[in-house]
Amino acid sequence: MGYLPEKILLASDGSEDGIRACRTAAEMSESFGAELHVVHVGLQWYLVVRDYMSPEQYERLKEERQEVLDAQVSEIEGHGGRVTEAHLRMGRRVDEEVIDLAREIGAGLIVVGSRGAGSLSRALLGSDSNNIVHHAYCPVLVVRGGEAEG
Repeated sequence: MGYLPEKILLASDGSEDGIRACRTAAEMSESFGAELHVVHVGLQWYLVVRDYMSPEQYERLKEERQEVLDAQVSEIEGHGGRVTEAHLRMGRRVDEEVIDLAREIGAGLIVVGSRGAGSLSRALLGSDSNNIVHHAYCPVLVVRGGEAEG
């Protein structure tokens, strides 16, 4: 007996591999008859705390991140996919925001792209997709397209 998720959460960042993940998630959603939710996380940097941002700066950041999310939804719909709901999250850690939302909506699968960062970048900055894979409560599909640098 196979496992088919009823809800898929696509975490998208607008990168090339993120676009590949959009297409993959849309195809899987259609094939499985699953709801497709899309999330984009607008990062609030550790050194720039919201309390120290003006309301105008914070709103501008949200608007910019919403544009990225809207572009990803358009990408999916442009290829015949259907998005159940788009979610904009503002936070300091992509992995935590994605996992929290997956739990909230009851996702059976998380789909993410991999930027293919080299080992030095991963060591210094970490990897959102790697952290999601290791901490998610449900299966995670990492979509990768190109060779890693460095």
